[in-house]
Amino acid sequence: MVVPFALATLAAYGAEPYPALVVQGEQPRHRDVSDLGPSVHALLQRWDAVLPRLHALAGEATTSLDGLRVLAPLAPGQILQAGANYRTHVIDLAVQHNRDRPEAEVRAEAEAMMDRRIAGGEPYFFIGLPSAVTGPHDDVVLPGYSEKHDWELELAAVIGREAFRVDREHALEHVAGYTIANDLTTRDLVFRRDMPEIGSDWFRAKNAPGFTPLGPWLVPAEFAEPHPRITLRLNGEVMQDESTKDMMFDVAALVAAASQTTPLRPGDLLLTGSPAGNGMAHGRLLRAGDVMEGTITGLGVQRTRVVAP
Repeated sequence: MVVPFALATLAAYGAEPYPALVVQGEQPRHRDVSDLGPSVHALLQRWDAVLPRLHALAGEATTSLDGLRVLAPLAPGQILQAGANYRTHVIDLAVQHNRDRPEAEVRAEAEAMMDRRIAGGEPYFFIGLPSAVTGPHDDVVLPGYSEKHDWELELAAVIGREAFRVDREHALEHVAGYTIANDLTTRDLVFRRDMPEIGSDWFRAKNAPGFTPLGPWLVPAEFAEPHPRITLRLNGEVMQDESTKDMMFDVAALVAAASQTTPLRPGDLLLTGSPAGNGMAHGRLLRAGDVMEGTITGLGVQRTRVVAP
């Protein structure tokens, strides 16, 4: 019998982290797999050899997670982020950024633009920093230089086999699995007021320490839902709740497109974009004391508390 499993990075308090095989459930169980490699990133470097061993060990995941910290499932190499990839999300943002115009007019323009992108456009990417990654249960510290910080829960694909100039048909063969990412954004830093002609500034808007909570689990692609639901609750209230069916470019299209420019290597992370329902759309941004709970079908739950600087 095949036992579905995930990978995680765990640590006893005061001890070094180690890679673990986790069997999800009401009471998750795990097995230390550091005999296969010192980290999840190291396991991904030998994914084809390691995956059969993980299958064989899944039945040996018998140890409770009690008393252990669940860290980000891996320390990624490159982080590529897909922007404007959910149709409804982009339309909602267009309305929020054009409040001085009739909503129906802005919405119609945005819908037409999205339909053109779907028909003949290409994905839009920018680069994230590994230093922004934090664990799925760590506090998120809001930088004091702004009061306009927002959430963006996203499906993240983890590369397991090098991909360079692959086509869409074969792109998913290079994806080891999936995890949850919350791609936080400082909204008033997205556009440069001093240099409007240069466009967006994703470096400043998205890369503060802890602005990419990741995990808890890395679920192998064979166990992942084909169209998972992405749900974020803020203090218990649902803010984002959308299927990946609203993506304009699916995971295969994103991997293929990104690989045309740069080799994607094992341990790289590809964030696939945020669905509708961020704080800008709700007119409610993050503040100290908030608790974000993010879930993606089959990938677990991350719960992060927002704290002041």
